[in-house]
Amino acid sequence: MIYFDNAATSFPKPQNVQLAVADAVRVYGGNPGRSGHKISMRVSEKVYGVRQKAAAFFGAEPENVVFTLNCTMALNMAVKGVMGRSGHIITSSLEHNSMIRPIHALSRQSEVTYSIAQVSEEDPEATLRSFRSLIRPDTKAIACTYASNVTGTVLPIRELGALCREKGLFFIVDAAQAAGVLPIHIRDLGIHCLCAAAHKGLYAAAGTGLLILGDGVSIDPILEGGTGSNSLELDQPDFLPDRLESGTLNTVGVLSLGAGLDFLESHPPERVYQYEMALCSRVYNEMKSMENVDLLARSFRLGEKAPLVSFNLRGTGSAEVAAYLSDRGFALRGGLHCAGLAHRSLGTTEQGAVRFSPSFFNNPRQVTAFLAEVKKIQKMGLPRG
Repeated sequence: MIYFDNAATSFPKPQNVQLAVADAVRVYGGNPGRSGHKISMRVSEKVYGVRQKAAAFFGAEPENVVFTLNCTMALNMAVKGVMGRSGHIITSSLEHNSMIRPIHALSRQSEVTYSIAQVSEEDPEATLRSFRSLIRPDTKAIACTYASNVTGTVLPIRELGALCREKGLFFIVDAAQAAGVLPIHIRDLGIHCLCAAAHKGLYAAAGTGLLILGDGVSIDPILEGGTGSNSLELDQPDFLPDRLESGTLNTVGVLSLGAGLDFLESHPPERVYQYEMALCSRVYNEMKSMENVDLLARSFRLGEKAPLVSFNLRGTGSAEVAAYLSDRGFALRGGLHCAGLAHRSLGTTEQGAVRFSPSFFNNPRQVTAFLAEVKKIQKMGLPRG
């Protein structure tokens, strides 16, 4: 089967990541930061090495790199840790449920309120104006995606970071679709809390995410427990990363992330992005000329989109199309992509969309075969019975 569902999780993983997973189970079996014996110390050193690599990759300090289970956990930690029980937060119309659900839950459980800025696909200035217009005296934070997992639209992150600096707001960014393919340096972009899914563009094993904090940023933990430090104290440690890392780390995932970052050292994100965008541009441009295909994005330009293309066959449910393509040997995701808010703003809540999201390991021949199948079914429809 040809895999085009990398926006959900990347597959296959680079060979060095596969080897790192095997080594993590075979060699690095101790619990990092919990014991003084050689096995524990050995894995602790490896984990710290990954912390250093992630810090260098995103422009942060190693102690500000917090390992999580996924981007969803990181976003919950950031949103709830920043907002507490009160204040106003602004998010966007293209958010994944991992962002909007924690925000909405806070609004139901506390005094937190929120507003939704409208994202203009082709006018970043209009997007920026929408965010600016919603700022109130009690606004604490702007929290938004770097790039939509439905349309690929890249938000004006640098300008939003500058707006947050101007207004003294926290800036929380969901980089699930951006980390590993789009440039992210948290100091340059003014990001206070960067949340990432390490198992996507960073090539780590599933069950691995990141929360990276800017210099001097302190947020309240949403989980307390064993940290291997200050064990006589009943209060959670007040220093990073221990304050935000309770319980045993996913050592296998963390070490696989280290290998993924090594892969990106030799295959820089700019190169990965250009390659994946070339595959997507071909799909977008050929589908644009297909009579019965509707594209969710109105344009597809380098720098303005993440490498994914969402489409529909007119009059056919996206789940049906994805199921048929699966039977034909192509793995794509149909449906709402855990992003109901985005689909509402696009008017596609009933049909959803089929999402094409390639990786660095796909090739033009595979894209040719996929497009041939789409051309066939957009002309003849799906077979019945």
